[in-house]
Amino acid sequence: MSERAAPFYCPYCGEEDLRPGEQGPGAWECVACNRGFALKFQGLLARGLAAADNGGDDRI
Repeated sequence: MSERAAPFYCPYCGEEDLRPGEQGPGAWECVACNRGFALKFQGLLARGLAAADNGGDDRI
C-alpha cells in the first residue's frame, strides 16, 4: 500500500510546518498556528471535464 500525499500548507494560516496528527489517518497538525485538521478523500465526481467550443474547459 502506498502512502498518501501530504498537504503542502496549512489551510488556516498557510504555513508549511505540518506534522501527522495522532487522531488517525488523514489527521495533520500545524506547528505555526497550533491547529489540527483532517483530510478525507470524498470520491470521484460523477461528471468530468470536457473541452468547450470556445477552447476552455466546461462541465458536461
